[in-house]
Amino acid sequence: MRTASHFHRLTVLTAAMISLPVIAAAQEACTTYTVKDGDTLGTIAQSAYGSFDYQNIFNANRDALAANPNSLPAGLQLILPCEDGRLTPDAELSSVIESETQKQETTKTKSNVYEPPLKFVTSNNWQPFTDESLNGGGIFVRMAATAMQRGGNDRDYEVSYVDDWMSHIDVLLPSGAFDVSIAWEAPDCSKLDMLGEFSARMCTDFDFSLPIYEAAYTFNTLPDSKYANARSFDEYAGAKICRPEAWPLGDLEVQGLVPPVVEYVQPTNPLDCAEMLMKGEVDIYSIETETSVSNFAELGVTDKVATNPAIATFISYHFLTAKSNPRGRVYIAMLNRGITEMRESGEWYDIVATGLDEYNKLKQQ
Repeated sequence: MRTASHFHRLTVLTAAMISLPVIAAAQEACTTYTVKDGDTLGTIAQSAYGSFDYQNIFNANRDALAANPNSLPAGLQLILPCEDGRLTPDAELSSVIESETQKQETTKTKSNVYEPPLKFVTSNNWQPFTDESLNGGGIFVRMAATAMQRGGNDRDYEVSYVDDWMSHIDVLLPSGAFDVSIAWEAPDCSKLDMLGEFSARMCTDFDFSLPIYEAAYTFNTLPDSKYANARSFDEYAGAKICRPEAWPLGDLEVQGLVPPVVEYVQPTNPLDCAEMLMKGEVDIYSIETETSVSNFAELGVTDKVATNPAIATFISYHFLTAKSNPRGRVYIAMLNRGITEMRESGEWYDIVATGLDEYNKLKQQ
């Protein structure tokens, strides 16, 4: 779940170092790399970028990694993107977007009166994903807008910003005031009996689109913690885990990490978790890679933290409709057609890369 007081969720591609095992083979950005025995996404990113942040590697190799990003088979070829997101030094950001947009313009028609504009709702201050100050409203809003014009779709739409996430699922979608919310984490609904109350409600009351993004969640400890060398989720039993209250727990619940097996601490601010870890008030701080890297850099404790290179979860984000909406599944089907075409053409990656590049430049100003 989320609250309106802490939307600034990700700081993208931070250049801070995090203590990890050093691997012998050197990797470079803007190249391809052949995985060797013992490699993890974290160790590869550390060598290529000087940072544990491997989100950009996952984005560029999603199809190859989605099945099991925690286990890299030796011999797997990975693209190591350039720092600005380009897949190769001679590639151009936004080239696929421009090509697909031109193609769409040649077949564009207008929605008729029997197809009123879809009403999307999202929130500000979740950069780089949703914010009115960003190009197109942020990465996720751009994906929604593009999906409405791809896959045979040509439907008008409008986007509103309501800066209270819980109101989206408590009132705005169930009442029909809006059709689609941008965007929410999807729990593993095939394991409903293992989910907590909120995660279960998301499964029973709402429908999700295909994934539009997958974020890596890492597990951070102090170097001398007994949990630092865990290689399975079972080894986290007895731990006090900090994850802010607006962040999902479904990825941990399905691993059996529920009270009283573990204890959760959920402050409203991610930085509070980082501070609690450094004070020894919690054993583990688990959140998106980018956020934890940024938090530890802000506190100046990057070299005093151990990030588990072998354990991570990947949480997917989706467009969301209420099951009570009689047209909700029709809208999800439309969005899915657009998402599928964006994936196949490479436009999805272009939107992500250009959005992250824009945000990184803003942070440097």
